[in-house]
Amino acid sequence: MTEQNDVIDTEAVSADSADEASPRVKALEQEGDIAADYLEELLDIADLDGDLDMDVDGDRAAVSIVGAELSHLVGEDGTVLDALQELTRLAVYRETGERSRLMLDISGYRAGRRATLEALAAQTVAQVKETGAPVSLSPMSPFERKVVHDAVAAAGLTSSSDGAEPRRYVVVQPA
Repeated sequence: MTEQNDVIDTEAVSADSADEASPRVKALEQEGDIAADYLEELLDIADLDGDLDMDVDGDRAAVSIVGAELSHLVGEDGTVLDALQELTRLAVYRETGERSRLMLDISGYRAGRRATLEALAAQTVAQVKETGAPVSLSPMSPFERKVVHDAVAAAGLTSSSDGAEPRRYVVVQPA
C-alpha cells in the first residue's frame, strides 16, 4: 500500500510540474507569435522575402528569419540584428506588458556566431589552464558574452564581464 501511495504522489508531482510549465510555455509561444506578426509586417514594408520560424528555446522565445539575401538585416557585427531584436522585444512588451527576452536570428547569423564563440571560449579556457593567468577577450555584445560565460562555466572555470557598454568584455579566470 505504501508503494502505491508513493507512485501516486510522484504522478501528482509530475502533473503539477507539467501544469506549472505549461502556462510559461504558452506565454513564450504567445511572445513568438507577437514577434512573428511584427517582423512579418516589417518584412512586408521593406518588400523583403523571408520565412519565419518560431520556437521556445529554454526559457525564452526564439524567432528566426530565413530567406534569400537578408545580410543587410544583420549588419556589420550583428548591429542591425541587435536593433531589430530590441524593436521586436518592444513590440512584444507593448502587447503583453511583460519584458521579453526573445532571441531573434536572421539567416543563421546568431547560430554561426554561437559556434565561433564556443570555439573561442574553448581556446581561451585551454590557454588559461595552461598559463594559470586570466585572459581578457575583445569587447562583445550581451548575447556574445553570455555564450562565452556559459562555455567557460561548462569547462569548469569562472569568468566575469568588465568595462562599460559598448566596450564590455569577458575576462576568463583560472579555477
